[in-house]
Amino acid sequence: MEDVLFNFVDFKVINEPDQKSEICFNIINNLNDWFGNEDANREYSRGVREEYFLSALVEDIPIGFISIKNHNQFTGEIYVLGILEEFHNKGIGRNLIEIASQQLIRENKKFLTVKTLSGSNPDKYYKKTRAFYRSMDFYPLEEMPELWSEEEPCLFMVKVLS
Repeated sequence: MEDVLFNFVDFKVINEPDQKSEICFNIINNLNDWFGNEDANREYSRGVREEYFLSALVEDIPIGFISIKNHNQFTGEIYVLGILEEFHNKGIGRNLIEIASQQLIRENKKFLTVKTLSGSNPDKYYKKTRAFYRSMDFYPLEEMPELWSEEEPCLFMVKVLS
């Protein structure tokens, strides 16, 4: 199934700020198990406007995206990543991260980081998210329980780019 799907998926860098915001908003608002906070969703949609933004499209319809924030000359961060649930487990997230990582390597970046919900919260959806990041060679670096809230402790993960 994965190979057949990739005959129809295009990956495209989006540069227009309004288009980035619209794609982000439309996708994360359909991912309530991960993005259930409307205020946070609006903030993500605003935050992607000036960041690197790569979209996955099927017949020119966005089905996923990744936005990368540059922190310094060495490090980029996955600011937000979303893929419509019906397209999960088909290699789209893997390809978004790999393409974005190649761009960061061209920029001489050494690390890609991500913040996600820590395993000390039993959320089953974020358990899958952490497993996905581990499969992409991200390693847990630090748990930061105060960054978001005690109920939603943050796990900071890092991937060495090579």
